[in-house]
Amino acid sequence: MNYTFLHPHFFYFLLLLLPMIGWYIWKQKELNASLQISTLKGFSRIKKSRKTYLRHVPFGLRCLTIIFLIIALARPQSTDSHRDVTTEGIDIMVSLDISGSMQAMDFKPNRLEAAKDVATEFIAGRPNDKMGLVVFAAESFTQCPLTIDHAVLTNLIQDVQIGMLQDGTAIGLGLSTAVSRIKESDAKSKVIILLTDGVNNRGEIHPLTAAEIAKSFGVRVYTIGVGSHGTAPYPVNTVFGQQVQDMEVKIDENMLQEIADITGGEYFRATDKSKLRQIYEEIDQMEKTKIEVKEYSKRSEEFLPFAILALAFLLAEVLLRNTVLRNLP
Repeated sequence: MNYTFLHPHFFYFLLLLLPMIGWYIWKQKELNASLQISTLKGFSRIKKSRKTYLRHVPFGLRCLTIIFLIIALARPQSTDSHRDVTTEGIDIMVSLDISGSMQAMDFKPNRLEAAKDVATEFIAGRPNDKMGLVVFAAESFTQCPLTIDHAVLTNLIQDVQIGMLQDGTAIGLGLSTAVSRIKESDAKSKVIILLTDGVNNRGEIHPLTAAEIAKSFGVRVYTIGVGSHGTAPYPVNTVFGQQVQDMEVKIDENMLQEIADITGGEYFRATDKSKLRQIYEEIDQMEKTKIEVKEYSKRSEEFLPFAILALAFLLAEVLLRNTVLRNLP
């Protein structure tokens, strides 16, 4: 934070303090009466009154009043430093599958929690980009629109739970909702990261139709299929309580690859959490479109504290002159 003055020439008025102080000193000598006596021994034991030391305080307060009043008139302003910075001109929407199969435990602790953790790390690594979140199962909705407030986005990601939506996998609906949220963006690059672990089986919009819509708006889609090969442990509710059973992993990789091809993105397969983290890091490196942004200084008026101090010193002088240090006629 830097401080500047809009009217620095007002500081020349501080020179008026010099003749004012000189006049005060001369006046004090004039006010002292002289008396010739043979000895001062009789006065040596008399203690000086506190008023003797305080009698110059009102004049000091008047000087301070003038100083702070001049500073206030000079209009002090605080300014944030302005500089050129390089930032990422990219808007990113994450479209996250929250269907029941995301409870599978081939990722620790399960697919959804692993996806949330890695997405949070990805968001933290891109502080200058606007990002948002869409969740989908049999239906979809926007959990967080595009925002630069990543703290809010991170909290909303942590709030995502399986069961928020009717179960199913509407990949086309999840993608189209993300497209609708990012299509009006004026960013240099618009990206959707679509993460799912299943096959499209719900929704009115076919995933490839949604991909064509994304392409028409210049949106690039990176698709991620999450799940191990073969089978994965999955919690199942039975009459004996919840039990873990191995279930077949079914991911429509051909369709996810085609979505990526249509939009100019890429398809990735994540078989565990570390692989998912690597995928996000790879996407992070690919999406590094640099743009120059100028930060302009923001000015704030700071004269008020100085004006208040000037008024306080003036009131203190008036109060002392009319109470403790009052001169009797």
